[in-house]
Amino acid sequence: MTSDYSEDAIPDSDPFAIFEAWFAEARESEPNDPNAMALATATPGAAPSVRMVLLKGHGPDGFVFYTNFTSRKGGELAANPQVALLFHWKSLRRQVRIEGLVSEVTPAEADAYFASRHPQSRLGSAASDQSRPLPSREVYLERVAALTAEYPDGDIPRPAHWSGYRVTPQAIEFWQDRTYRLHERRRFERATSGGWTSTLLYP
Repeated sequence: MTSDYSEDAIPDSDPFAIFEAWFAEARESEPNDPNAMALATATPGAAPSVRMVLLKGHGPDGFVFYTNFTSRKGGELAANPQVALLFHWKSLRRQVRIEGLVSEVTPAEADAYFASRHPQSRLGSAASDQSRPLPSREVYLERVAALTAEYPDGDIPRPAHWSGYRVTPQAIEFWQDRTYRLHERRRFERATSGGWTSTLLYP
């Protein structure tokens, strides 16, 4: 029987540096949306929900995504700021789990990101009452068309209900596939001193 015991272990170091290295590899290997992550939220009554969103910024201050504040996720985040994120990079056989609290990004950050989006995406976001009932797809497309006529260059201002959140992590866990399912897991938890503690976990 052979195994991959000799492979490099997940280091006991800065979790943000590990994430950056893994994310860089994912950008090279994943065929679609290496920045896709599952976002889990819950109501005050602990009813969970999960959906895919896109990571739009990250660093020691946290992990940023954008959305409609009036959506289902926006309502749940307003009522309960505790969230979990999951990255699954199948090409690398890796996962990263993040648990933490959300806070709103600044208006300047939201304005800058909204302005960087494709004009059609800006129009689509402004026209959407995300998560609310839609009588027919034609209704939504008509709203997009009306905004396109009003803002033919797509230079529509950022709607007040559209902005971003930053997830400040309290825990980050790295998972690496190994042969014979002898997988490797390391969990980092934020210490009261502001640093990180880490430990290996049984797979």
